[in-house]
Amino acid sequence: MTSKRWDTSYEWKAVTLLALGFGLVGLDRWLIAPLFPAIMKDLHLTAQDVGNCIGILGLSWGVFAALMGGISDKIGRRKVLIPAIIAFSLLSGFSGVAGGLASLLAVRALMGVAEGSFCPTSFAATADASHPKRRGFNLGLQQSGFALFGLALSPIIATQLLGVVSWRWVFALVSIPGLILGLLMYFVIREPRSAESPAVEQKTPAAQGNWRDVLKRRNIPVAMVALFCAMTGVFVLGAMLPLYLTDYLALDTQRMGIVVSAIGFGGFVGQFGLPGLSDLVGRRLASIAGFTGTAVMLYVFRGLGAQPLILFIVLFVASFFTLGLVALLSGPVATEAAPVGMVSTAIGIVVGAGEIFGGGVAPALAGFVATRFGIQNILWLPICAVLLGIGVSLLLEETAPAKVRRNSGTVEFTGVEQPE
Repeated sequence: MTSKRWDTSYEWKAVTLLALGFGLVGLDRWLIAPLFPAIMKDLHLTAQDVGNCIGILGLSWGVFAALMGGISDKIGRRKVLIPAIIAFSLLSGFSGVAGGLASLLAVRALMGVAEGSFCPTSFAATADASHPKRRGFNLGLQQSGFALFGLALSPIIATQLLGVVSWRWVFALVSIPGLILGLLMYFVIREPRSAESPAVEQKTPAAQGNWRDVLKRRNIPVAMVALFCAMTGVFVLGAMLPLYLTDYLALDTQRMGIVVSAIGFGGFVGQFGLPGLSDLVGRRLASIAGFTGTAVMLYVFRGLGAQPLILFIVLFVASFFTLGLVALLSGPVATEAAPVGMVSTAIGIVVGAGEIFGGGVAPALAGFVATRFGIQNILWLPICAVLLGIGVSLLLEETAPAKVRRNSGTVEFTGVEQPE
């Protein structure tokens, strides 16, 4: 297929819907954090209960990202995407009817199942719709919605709504956009041609493939370890930075909130900026630069005092790099390393590993460091993780189509077959 036959109109419609969908994943996942003070009071929860509610979603997300990625390669994207977005939107609303810890944990665990299923499948659908020269940018653009809605806007949305309605109604109101988006996806999102033609699919190597075939691709295990390093930075900052700013730097709640919002705004720009840059300079160099930039910025951040503006700027740049790495490693790196017909499987394995360890083990380890060595030392954990990420990135094989063509001196179309 030549680029002249590429359906650019469908590409942008699909990427826009999938970006909004992943933004709602972020919103529904992180909306609960600023609501926890009110929830704790009504349901008589402890700080440990709060941690368990966050952790159980991350655990089920990671497990089902790995499982459902492979399933969507076999049954198609639409059969996973549309039920998943409807399910997590409804479950977000059901969070508002929880009567206690047990029911809240159950709802959040089920949300992780739906969101974990949506995640790798939506990445694969974006890759299906994207021209190779825009694949990195599009995958990053889609993932940037998570940072914008989940880490930057959700605290604003939650606190503003909380001034008008109870926390229970906040959950109900934010579930509505996902239901509307699910309907739009039903009419817009297509299957890639190979998924619509069983005869063709059966002839591909992926028909007999499984997750072991994915792990044989060098970049997959490398990306799994690198993503764990990057997500350690994201989750430790997201979980522990508010405490660092208030208890160690003695910022008030309002100024702390402004500084922490830099994670979302910087991550939003980084999640399409760094993968987009990798389309030009290559995945390997972009990954090395991302980890190096994060390490430098976090080291600078650690030396700053209670200066909200400077803290915001440095954290913005650090988040640009670290969340850009999440998009790069789980998007174009995983996509281009996948065997034929197993894109979603590859993404699911990479994301699942990063989520389970980066979203589960790292925050628990951060709590141990804060308790044992003091909150002032908490930043050493993400700094060490991203320094490890530099070394891991050196092991990546270059797969960016433009970079590979320049290195080989050939012109070759390497994209995912365009849906019709």
